[in-house]
This record gives sequence, C-alpha cells and structure tokens, in this order.
Amino acid sequence: MDAYSRAVIGVAERLTPSVANLRISRRVRGGRVVAGGGSGVVVTPDGFMLTSAHVVAASDGTVRASFVDGSEVEAKVVGTDPLSDLAVLRADDGGLAAADLGDAETLRVGQLVVAIGNPNGFAGSVTAGVVSALGRSLPVRSRAAGRIVENVIQTDAALNPGNSGGALADGTGCVIGINTAVAGVGLGLAVPINATTRKIIGALMSEGRFRRSYLGIAGGSRPLPPRLARQLGRVECVEVVEVVDGSPAAKAGLRAEDLIVDLNGEPVEGVDDLQRLMAGELIGIRVVVNTVRDGRLQSVELVPVELAV
Repeated sequence: MDAYSRAVIGVAERLTPSVANLRISRRVRGGRVVAGGGSGVVVTPDGFMLTSAHVVAASDGTVRASFVDGSEVEAKVVGTDPLSDLAVLRADDGGLAAADLGDAETLRVGQLVVAIGNPNGFAGSVTAGVVSALGRSLPVRSRAAGRIVENVIQTDAALNPGNSGGALADGTGCVIGINTAVAGVGLGLAVPINATTRKIIGALMSEGRFRRSYLGIAGGSRPLPPRLARQLGRVECVEVVEVVDGSPAAKAGLRAEDLIVDLNGEPVEGVDDLQRLMAGELIGIRVVVNTVRDGRLQSVELVPVELAV
C-alpha cells in the first residue's frame, strides 16, 4: 500500500470514532420536528463536542449525536459563538473517544488534510485533499453584528452539506479545523484551530458565550507608508474605513483614513490582530490606540464596550 493511502487510513481509523452525526430537532405542538443536521467532534472524554454554530442555530438546545459504532447520545448546546461559527455541546454520557486538537498555525499550503463528517447523512465519510490556501477570510453574522473570521483554511477535500461541524485533520490525525462552508466544487473552508479559537472554545465550555470588546470601526489591512514602515519596524497596519456614529471610536475622535498601528502597545498589522486584541477583558477599560493621520503618529484613548451579538 502506498504512503498516501497509509496516511489517510491512519487518520480515518484514529479520528472517525470521535466524529458524531448530529440530528437537530426542535419542539413543536404535538412533538418534535427535524430542523437539520451536521457533524460534531468529541474533544474531551467527558462529552464536550465541537461543531459549527450554524449547525445548531435551529435547535431548541438539544441534539442527538450518533457514532459509527452505533452508539447514540443526547447532547445539550452549552454555548454558541456565531461570530466565529463555533459551538460547544455536552453529551449526557461520558466515556467518548476524544480527538486531539492540533494547531493550524503549523500548516503549509500543499499539506495533506483529511475531512471526516456526515455529508447528506452518510455517517463517517472520509475525504482527503490538500491545504489549497491559508489566510482566507470568511464573513459571518449574528443577529446584531458582523465580523470576519480570519486565517480560514481552504481545502480541496470534498465537502458537502452535512460536513459542517466535522473535523479537518492533518496527517497525524490531529484536528486543525472545523469544516464550515462549501464555497464551490473543490473549494471547502474550515475555521482553524489556533490560539484564538482555543480561547473561544474554552469560554464557550466554561461560560456559554465569548465576550468581545467593541470599538465601532470598519477597517482593512493596508501597507504602511515606507517612512513609517522603517520607523515602526513593520510593513502593515489597519486603515479605518468607517466609524460608527456614537461608538467608542467616534467619541475618541477616530475617523476614516486613520491608520491603526498598535493597541495598548501591541502591534496591529492586520484585521486579525485587531480582532484578537479586542478581547472581553478590555470591556470598560481605557485603552490607548496609536494611529497615523496625515503622516503623523498620534495617540487616542477610548473605552471599548461589549459587542452585542
């Protein structure tokens, strides 16, 4: 058997017992109705499972999870975060086979990845491909806010409806992404498992939600002018495109075309840096934002509020 086949088989044998087929239903007058389905990944032996927030959005808080060995458990929705498209479930029964979480930051374009899920209800389906691209952006929305999920993994491993919430694994069988969207034939997207998403997952497990602070700007990454790049020792920043009226940014005097270069002394070289730094710990705390306006560095102080979702 060739090396590629051995690698895929090894991942499938290791990870398939940890991937659940989720059936979503909700209570109606006279009983329950099926409201959808998807996949989930067991991440702790005592029953915590990871899936996509949009998979469980239509549930009433209860999900049925079945596994390839024929076992079936009931799971409760512990917490959801629509702005990362992640959700955590907790099964009533422990003793489940838990997958190991990896680190998507170590991935390279062209690397082997294996997707395991339940496309169209076909449980335990395995597809393989490569990392087609890294650093993609995925727009997501909640009822009250929108956000960009950064560093999304693009793969050509075949994904279909029902794969959402399932595992994207590297060649060692570690989960490095949660499959979230099919953007076209041979074009699948997965939310990465990295330091940022681990923090979100931990908050969902312990608190049922993930709090974010809010500045009130829309922005995009752009190169710094050469003189400032040499002065600051970095090449990119975040340009303010729009400031929301009445927001902390507006009250502090930020305006469109300002360039944000750091927040509380932490470099800001892209939108993902800014989103990572805007953690819940900053809500109600005075922060210093260093910006460039008309070619000159300046500092502004503002107090972030909690982002409503």
